[in-house]
Amino acid sequence: MKTWNAKPQEVERKWWLVDAENQTVGRLATRIANKLRGKDKPTFTPHVDTGDFVVVINADKMKFTGNKLDDKKYYSHSRFFGSLKETSAREMFEKDSPTIILKAVEGMLPKNRLSRQLLKKLKAYSGAEHPHQAQKLEALSAN
Repeated sequence: MKTWNAKPQEVERKWWLVDAENQTVGRLATRIANKLRGKDKPTFTPHVDTGDFVVVINADKMKFTGNKLDDKKYYSHSRFFGSLKETSAREMFEKDSPTIILKAVEGMLPKNRLSRQLLKKLKAYSGAEHPHQAQKLEALSAN
């Protein structure tokens, strides 16, 4: 018996719509990361992009558990000395809420070229409107 591997041109991709309203950030990010990688499919192959596209709406209505809204920090730097910037989750939530779900999913993907390719299939929007109406989105259940 031969081992079967998925080929990128043979993968059939779906588009999923996720409503982030009243959902916890971490639990939502794990479900999205699994969809992006294709781990829920029987054709999953670790080194091939077998995942689907995911569109997240209402990212401004997600919630954090505990005191994470004030305690969690996001860091960015330009690699120059003294350029480290620290932003709390509350500030990031008010300024750019879709970035929070993007960073959460990015942390749950492997750190390689494939994950950078997978992140391009994730689209996040703070409101209920999005430009992907033509893709025939299927709703991802809130389980």
